[in-house]
Amino acid sequence: MTENFIYNVKVYYEDTDAGGIVYYANFLKFIERARTEMIYQKLGMSHLKINKDYNAFFVVRSCNTKFLKSANFEDNLSIHTKVLKKTPVRIKLLQDIKRDGDLLVSSEVELAIIKSDGSVQKLPEKLISKI
Repeated sequence: MTENFIYNVKVYYEDTDAGGIVYYANFLKFIERARTEMIYQKLGMSHLKINKDYNAFFVVRSCNTKFLKSANFEDNLSIHTKVLKKTPVRIKLLQDIKRDGDLLVSSEVELAIIKSDGSVQKLPEKLISKI
């Protein structure tokens, strides 16, 4: 569980405020994209397939984010996602956003796995073991 998944993103004008600084909510979009790509890569399937085959949805249960430094228009950022803990019903991640190795944002995110009706759903062991 110590292996990081790295997702790269370039900051576009649409990601920034009038001063060319990344608007804070867009960091949450960046970490969401990184989580999605990690799931696609680790499980080898899309969210739609997971939903269809297992009636399982990943939802954010909690998110504790620390904004340490700003990012700017045209910065190249890397989002490092590390699995801290996993069970069949929850996954806890550490997601760090860096620019040239410099830590800008750090977020602990806990995902819950639910069914389409909103009740708790266990992810099969063959899937959870891949994460």
